[in-house]
Amino acid sequence: MTTSDTDPAAAIAPLETKTLGSKKKPRPDVEAGIAIIQEQVRNLPNSPGVYRMLDANGDVLYVGKARNLKKRVISYTAPARISHRIFRMVSETASMVIVTTHTEVEALLLESNLIKRLKPRYNVLMRDDKSFPHILITGDHQWPRIIKHRGAQTRKGDYFGPFASAGAVNRTITALQRAFLIRNCSDAVFNSRTRPCLQYQIKRCAAPCVDYVDETEYDELVSQARGFLSGESGAVQRVMAARMQEASDAMEFETAALYRDRIRAMTQVQAHQDINVEGLAEADAFALHGEGGSSCIQVFFFRGGSNYGNRAYFPSHDKSHDPAEVLAAFIGQFYDNKQPPRLILVSHALTEQSLLAEALSIKADRKVEILKPQRGPKRKLVEHALTNARDALGRRLAESASHRRMLEGVAKVFDLQAPPERIEVYDNSHIQGTNAVGAMIVAGPDGFMKNAYRKFNIRNVVGPAGKGEPSHDDTENVQGGDDYAMMRQVLTRRFTRAQKEDPDRDQGTWPDLVLIDGGAGQLSIAIEVARELGVEGVPLVAISKGPDRDAGRERFHMPGKPVKSMPERDPVLYYLQRLRDEAHRFAIETHRARRTKAIGRSSLDDVPGIGAKRKRALLHHFGSARAVTRAGLTDLESVDGVSKTVAKRIYDYFHDDA
Repeated sequence: MTTSDTDPAAAIAPLETKTLGSKKKPRPDVEAGIAIIQEQVRNLPNSPGVYRMLDANGDVLYVGKARNLKKRVISYTAPARISHRIFRMVSETASMVIVTTHTEVEALLLESNLIKRLKPRYNVLMRDDKSFPHILITGDHQWPRIIKHRGAQTRKGDYFGPFASAGAVNRTITALQRAFLIRNCSDAVFNSRTRPCLQYQIKRCAAPCVDYVDETEYDELVSQARGFLSGESGAVQRVMAARMQEASDAMEFETAALYRDRIRAMTQVQAHQDINVEGLAEADAFALHGEGGSSCIQVFFFRGGSNYGNRAYFPSHDKSHDPAEVLAAFIGQFYDNKQPPRLILVSHALTEQSLLAEALSIKADRKVEILKPQRGPKRKLVEHALTNARDALGRRLAESASHRRMLEGVAKVFDLQAPPERIEVYDNSHIQGTNAVGAMIVAGPDGFMKNAYRKFNIRNVVGPAGKGEPSHDDTENVQGGDDYAMMRQVLTRRFTRAQKEDPDRDQGTWPDLVLIDGGAGQLSIAIEVARELGVEGVPLVAISKGPDRDAGRERFHMPGKPVKSMPERDPVLYYLQRLRDEAHRFAIETHRARRTKAIGRSSLDDVPGIGAKRKRALLHHFGSARAVTRAGLTDLESVDGVSKTVAKRIYDYFHDDA
């Protein structure tokens, strides 16, 4: 197939329209893979495109792009000229999927998109692709507000960033509020204020909600904030300095002090920039350091002439990958869902650097330059990023070695055949059965795998504690406060899903060890669940606190074995305590979030046809949700915005047993 003239990512939807090869079970050797590739080479065009290598199960092994598909793919049929990594990939290849594109640039964009989406085993993979926070000055209200924003930039307003962390955004917003007195409250709070809030009292807001500042003055403050964030900080500070001097000359010392405090706040924003390069208005700097088959890429963000922080990444790749190849693949995936800046500084000359720059220019709809600086301030910046990458990788490798030693100790303690690559730890949290949640945390050779954490909202909680009603799904009812039943539901749901999504246990999603916060009772539940589901070969261990619930005197319960304890100062015991405590922390955090959400709800939320506006009118009129439930029909009809029909609906909802 051939893509249209639109964004090549649009080609993702019809990818399966041209499948080459078959799903017949191949021989597990390189000759079988080469034969499949050779059979299909004659059908390939001499045009740009993207190809995917698939194994016998249909899972993607590798995604690649080519200027000439036929010439590129035929190179895989010469085993003497391919690397060991590619040799293994070809050995597992059972079929191929081909997408042709108009240009090689489109192929590069599509390749990056597919690698991020499919995560093929033999590609360089970017890990931890969370969106970056921005500062948003809204443009959809008469009185703009300044807030932190993460995600799609669909709301009207001006976005500034990206910032490397939420902490950097919060510090900057706080300083900007002191400097420009812009509100950060929600529109609903703004519209309901009758007197200034605490933000005005601590000199972080001009209080436009109560007309302490007119619209012209407020618009000037907003304009100054936009200018400051756009790189015009010097001009804004000069204007404020001149006004401070004018107020001082006029003996208006209180006004002069206000300008002084605002100038200090702006200086504070700039003081948080660890490194700045004069004349570098909009750029990202990438530096890669590799060691021991692992790599760290440090990314520094510069916007508006200021350093918005940096972040370390540890891409997944084979040891045979060249640093330039790793960095090029990483940058392509990095900007798949982000707007690239005008300048990208790199520590290595990239593979197909000009092609990548062209692809990013098309994506940004303006010229994007990729530069490996040779001298001057930009070179020093890249060297600074490289030093950070080297230090971060050193720390990670040291931590990984420590984790490896701990996992070897765990294997010895629990008589495992090999150090576990994936440990899952389970815990529950609730208050007398209400807002009950189960939590699963995951740990491995690189520490906690937070992207694999899972939370389970306990379903079908019934009885006095739960105050709920059983639902009609297949989940067994849980009596409020029954920890055993909650653990049964969590483990059943977890392993039922694992059997469905990874029945062959070859995707790395099955645990090598399951730890449960509890004693012999919780362990017996886990054994029953494993027996009922037919789960075999997964070691189960329950951790109880021991006498007097003292940390350090934990007891470990295992099927068919006596209860085991460990020396109080054993490093492996500390490691297991950390795992247990992390599961406990995650469970409590999840429970609190659910409880907070429940507190914010009221009985009015369940009444059909009652939106936020009518709910607010009812609460303002009656004072509380309970008063609304007790109100008579005539009283409900007297509320602004509530018609007789709606009033009857509300009344009937709360009096359906009358």
